[in-house]
Amino acid sequence: MAGNEIALQEASEARRPKRTPRASSGSRLRQALPWLISLGLLVYVFGFATDWRRLRAALEAAHVPLFVAFVSADRLGFFTVWTLFQALAVRRLVAHVPLRSVFAVRGGAELIRTISAPASDAAFFLGLSQLSHGALDAVLSAALLPALCHFLVMLSMMTAAMWVLPGGIAGNRGVFVTAGVMWSIILAVAVVVRISRTRKLRWAEGIRRWLEQLSLRELRPFLLGFLGLTLFDVCVQYAASRAFGVDIPWIALAARIPMLYLALTIPTLGNFGTREVAWANLFADYGERDRLVAYALATNSVFLLINLALGLIFLRRALQLLAAVRRARREGESVPEPLLHDPTDL
Repeated sequence: MAGNEIALQEASEARRPKRTPRASSGSRLRQALPWLISLGLLVYVFGFATDWRRLRAALEAAHVPLFVAFVSADRLGFFTVWTLFQALAVRRLVAHVPLRSVFAVRGGAELIRTISAPASDAAFFLGLSQLSHGALDAVLSAALLPALCHFLVMLSMMTAAMWVLPGGIAGNRGVFVTAGVMWSIILAVAVVVRISRTRKLRWAEGIRRWLEQLSLRELRPFLLGFLGLTLFDVCVQYAASRAFGVDIPWIALAARIPMLYLALTIPTLGNFGTREVAWANLFADYGERDRLVAYALATNSVFLLINLALGLIFLRRALQLLAAVRRARREGESVPEPLLHDPTDL
């Protein structure tokens, strides 16, 4: 009898519909935050701080074909280099994944990025973990390698450029303060990691073990590749801004573009609002505010269209990734939300 009762109870529980885990308030806030920040910044930029007539005049005066060509080259260059190095990092630290498949995963994730950058990041890293048949934590750890190398290259370029900026320290305090803070953070982390050799510091030990897997010889291709990408980015931004009627010196771009990318880490919808505010303030000495805002808005719009085109090329993969993210969230599994990513991501 007891056995029959247990069997009936188990059968009843099996028929009972499973409850879908409810999203926590923190999760809902993270999903809504990019929309709220973007909305607030866009209302400020285009509702109060911009003269629409002058903005339209700036758009009409731009050499549109040249501008679109240069900005498209910038976005596609970042897409290609970042995807390649993320694939190489996973191949080095996790599993030997096919490069073609990684490009398909990244391309599919770009379609999702037109709606939500966090969902796109989640889809991309879930897709990488499926390709590598490895733990999600290992994939995220591998993806930090290109992000760290790109950050160090940009910070080094900024540090080298700031000493020859016109106006010296007094005229470029923001650049000097930003570089000083970033190098101080790196130094502090290095000291704590060194101390972790003799004292128990769990998070520092994890960083130390991760760094010990790498050698300078293995990092060299990443550093050189991102050095080339960063210099290419400065050249393209210089040409694109001139096509838009804004003459920004090379040295100013080299010193301030890293600051722009730091601002783009703020969670917004497609970087709309953030890029306009940051670009207008960082390069206020080199053009009218409305023209700078128009340039940033046009850049965001071109990036959005390119992401849409990339996503449509890999539409089948995009739908698979989107289904995987929804399934993971529905089943209560952890969905990756990386802190560092391609700074031109939308």
